[in-house]
Amino acid sequence: MKEGFTIIEHLKLPSDYAAVADVEVLIDKVCSSLGVQEDAYGNVLIAVTEAVNNAIQHGNELKSDLYVDVAVGDKESEFCFRIKDEGVGFDFLGLPDPTAPENILKENGRGIFLMRNLADEVEFEGSGNSVSIYFSK
Repeated sequence: MKEGFTIIEHLKLPSDYAAVADVEVLIDKVCSSLGVQEDAYGNVLIAVTEAVNNAIQHGNELKSDLYVDVAVGDKESEFCFRIKDEGVGFDFLGLPDPTAPENILKENGRGIFLMRNLADEVEFEGSGNSVSIYFSK
């Protein structure tokens, strides 16, 4: 997460898809308290839950002894969700283009593409096991 953000919410979740319900409650609370426009709410919901699902499945490989950390940062004109898993990370610079003809029929590989198209900015940190997703207010 960039400098200048104040952490306003924090969750530590088990690597279990059932924990995504807690993230949805958090998103509702944050969007309501920050006055996020209704038409932007869906973008936040999809981008953040996709990042959490990726952290659970790909980062922590569904290992029950590993956790996903979700922090919400607030700043005057924007807010951010930081999702961090305990996995080894991945090559976030070398991702295949899901819109390329050879990938268009694949059943997966669109999550980060979605995140980047729904948020104002997506920033991977470290080895790729931490992602910050930024939205304007």
